[in-house]
Amino acid sequence: MFVFSVFSGTGAKIVAISDRHGAFYNKNGIDIEAALKHAQKARSLEGYTGGDQISNEELLTLEVDVLVPAALENVITSKNAGKIRAKIICEGANGPTTAGADSILDEKGVFVIPDILANAGGVTVSYFEWVQDRGGYFWTEETVNDRLNDIMCKSFDAVFQLSRQHKVNMRTAAYMLSISRVATVHRLRGIYA
Repeated sequence: MFVFSVFSGTGAKIVAISDRHGAFYNKNGIDIEAALKHAQKARSLEGYTGGDQISNEELLTLEVDVLVPAALENVITSKNAGKIRAKIICEGANGPTTAGADSILDEKGVFVIPDILANAGGVTVSYFEWVQDRGGYFWTEETVNDRLNDIMCKSFDAVFQLSRQHKVNMRTAAYMLSISRVATVHRLRGIYA
């Protein structure tokens, strides 16, 4: 899990990180390279000295711009959602927010980028690999990243526009869009095509 306190056009300052053993906070920013080296050597963040140790629960409630739950499901629940002070939650993990928490976050005005949108990059790149293998022509990393960026930005924009149009949260808009696209394909191609 990562927590961003300052998010600008030039990047973000990551002020907290965690793993299953606990979390670390540094208001001046976590040295990510040092944290990664420590985690590779120790096989966890346990003993990391680049920040103050806090609990994973405390990490979730830090006053930050962006919270990225990126490992476990059901970490944001109806029990802790009311305490979350992040302005944006970008779900990197599958199902990190329970349905009960979702409605609490929505009422609080927290902008949630749902898992089915936020972490769709891996599936998209898998599709790119399939396309390349089928064609026997392989793209450069730059081409893959450019095409991924294009698809992810267009997907975000489509969900965001639907969210605003129907006055629903991003998760509901993502579901609406996906169901609409599946229905359109079935209508055009039939169930067995």
